Amino acid sequence: MKPVNHIKINKAIRVNELVRQMDSAGVLGAGRLGKAVNICEAMLKDKECKVFLGLAGPLVPGGMREIIIDMIENKWIDVVVTTGATLTHDLGEALGYRHYQGDADADDAELHKKGFDRVYESYMPNRIYEGIEDFIAKNFDKLKDKKSIRDFLWEIGRLTPKKSICKACFESKIPLFCPAISDSGIGLMIWGQLAKGKEIETRAFEDLKEIIDIAWTSKKAGVIYFGGGVPKNYIQQAMQLAPKSASYGVQITMDRPEPGGSSGAELKEGISWGKMNPKAKFVDLICDATIAMPIIYAALMERVKV
Repeated sequence: MKPVNHIKINKAIRVNELVRQMDSAGVLGAGRLGKAVNICEAMLKDKECKVFLGLAGPLVPGGMREIIIDMIENKWIDVVVTTGATLTHDLGEALGYRHYQGDADADDAELHKKGFDRVYESYMPNRIYEGIEDFIAKNFDKLKDKKSIRDFLWEIGRLTPKKSICKACFESKIPLFCPAISDSGIGLMIWGQLAKGKEIETRAFEDLKEIIDIAWTSKKAGVIYFGGGVPKNYIQQAMQLAPKSASYGVQITMDRPEPGGSSGAELKEGISWGKMNPKAKFVDLICDATIAMPIIYAALMERVKV
């Protein structure tokens, strides 16, 4: 057995050095975070590995937007699957709006009167929806003929005036999937155009073929989940149908496995479904993604050449 090595903090310790010490401690949250970085490093350096990134939860309202864009622009990721809410918040910022530091104990009725929507401690001005509505209306003719949600999102990225997750995926030609896009502000604005009698060609099921093809033809696959929900399951079912299950896995979640939902399901549960290889390197880290993501990314920046 290896001993638990105690973490020693120097005044000018670097993030990667701290993470290595956490890995050396080897147990509990610190040990699992250290293991998560090691596994991410292994899959990023494995030239045969396709990396699937699942994003759920308030990552943009929580300040993670630039890190996500950097990971895409660094070409660390081969496939991104996310929620419509994440892309709505992201598009809002790309159109010039911001999220603001707030208070979880605020008077929500008063916030509503002032035109702010609360995401726990983060506030979003409701007028973001007005900006997105104008953007969609202005560009609807360029969007309406896109056959798949991926193509639709790439077109949004092409049209977006400033840096965004969609634009980073479009420019890097990284497939971006959002299977539940109708469950979002962007979805509402598209519905608003349809309610006016306009039509759109985008097919909800078209992307399944592409993500399954990527998983099917990959020599190896690695999955990284920040949060669970639809993005995690969309990737997991592609792994289930592929001839080779995932060789690497990192899951960061605050959800519990006992209720049986996908968001809290341990990665090892995927072995029974054929989603995770029994010999895979994988770890579940119970942690707020806004804590784990910056630490993991900062450590990897020292380990992986861009």
